[in-house]
Amino acid sequence: MNDEKPTDGKTTKARDGIPGTLAEQTTGHEFPRDDRPPALRLRKLSQRDVDAMVQSHAQFEKGRTGGARASFAGCDLRYLSLKGVNLAGADFSGAALAHADLREAVLRSANLFACDLRHADLRHADLCRVDMRGACLRGANLTDAVLQEADLRDGVLLRPDDRGNLVASGFETTSTDAATATALRADLSNAKMSNAFVVQTDLTDANLRNVRFNRADLSHANLTGSNLEGADLTEANLTGAILHGAILYNVIFSNTQLTDADLAGAAFSNMDRDAPHFRDARLPQVLDALGMEMKNMLIAHDAWIRSSGRQGQRADLTRRDASGQSLAGLNLSAAGMEFVVLAGCDLSRMELLMSDMAFADLREADLSTADMRGVTLRRANLTGANLTGARLGPINIIGSNVQRWTAHLEHARMERVVLRGADLSFASMSHVDLTGADLRDADLRGADLQDAILTDADLRGADTRETDFRGAQDVTL
Repeated sequence: MNDEKPTDGKTTKARDGIPGTLAEQTTGHEFPRDDRPPALRLRKLSQRDVDAMVQSHAQFEKGRTGGARASFAGCDLRYLSLKGVNLAGADFSGAALAHADLREAVLRSANLFACDLRHADLRHADLCRVDMRGACLRGANLTDAVLQEADLRDGVLLRPDDRGNLVASGFETTSTDAATATALRADLSNAKMSNAFVVQTDLTDANLRNVRFNRADLSHANLTGSNLEGADLTEANLTGAILHGAILYNVIFSNTQLTDADLAGAAFSNMDRDAPHFRDARLPQVLDALGMEMKNMLIAHDAWIRSSGRQGQRADLTRRDASGQSLAGLNLSAAGMEFVVLAGCDLSRMELLMSDMAFADLREADLSTADMRGVTLRRANLTGANLTGARLGPINIIGSNVQRWTAHLEHARMERVVLRGADLSFASMSHVDLTGADLRDADLRGADLQDAILTDADLRGADTRETDFRGAQDVTL
């Protein structure tokens, strides 16, 4: 008996399940059809097929008889689960992995050449040294993934058609496409991303050290807090990109397109503001600390403070650059200072109560004995700064529903900072990097240091009663 039934001119085997047209009528969903020549079509795998291949690969990895290296080349794995599997060294070339669950998967040195990874979930995946040339990562989630030394350059997969001719199989572009992907805190250090298409991708806090971005399109990408130290941006397009608080030490800017790129709060080494590539970028404006503009601002701010806001005007140093100058002893309490550049400044004895200094560049600044109670330093860069005896504890708000206003330093960079004897009681310091910090005799009572990095930090004599160290790295008390 013939087990094939006609369905609108097409035949579907009854044993394979509900005919496609009937399923579409029942669910209202149009199932995609592969209209390519048979030689170029992907081989559809079931979840059972995948699980069996994963087990066989595990035997191969252990050197046991009967095991075989997994090969998913040219296979359709869309929407399937590979969560937590170990497929190091497996072959996925040309495979369709759109919407696949690859969370926590170990894919070290795997071949993902020209893969379709659109909207795939790759959170916490190990992708070190993978070959992802020509892959499509549009809309994928790479949050906390590790892609060290990965190859994401352009590439095209060629396959023979029915006549034996080599034709391109895959996408309309040969460049690795990571447009609109999410890669928060992803580690892409030493990756190769020449010609990659990374438009509107969220790379917040990503590790991009020594990445080769030659001719890559990073337009409108979010690079907030990312580390691009040593990256090569030769002929890269960063039009409209956001680089707030990004580390740009020793970056190669050669014919780089930075039109409307927002570089406020970015940290450079030996930056030449007059270089051609910075001409159309958004940079902080230089402010002379001894000039008339600053003097008038301080007079108006003093009147504003004394009159509780009824007279004068609040000082606004937002996106201003006064690096290397002295503001010692000045009162800029409650001033607007977001994205201010005060690197190498003498800020000792300053009054900065409740000032908003988010994304401020305070590298190597002297803030010793400064009064910074209730200050906001979210994502500020205080690398190498001196805050000996500084006051960053809470401040009481009289007549307000908020009785105690604490200092906020979330995600601040504080490597090698000196906080000896400083008051950080009840400060909010989650995700702060305190690598090599001097916290001797500091007051950390009730401070929130969740997920902070304290590698080689000196906490001798520090008061850590009720300090929240949950998730913190390398805490030595």
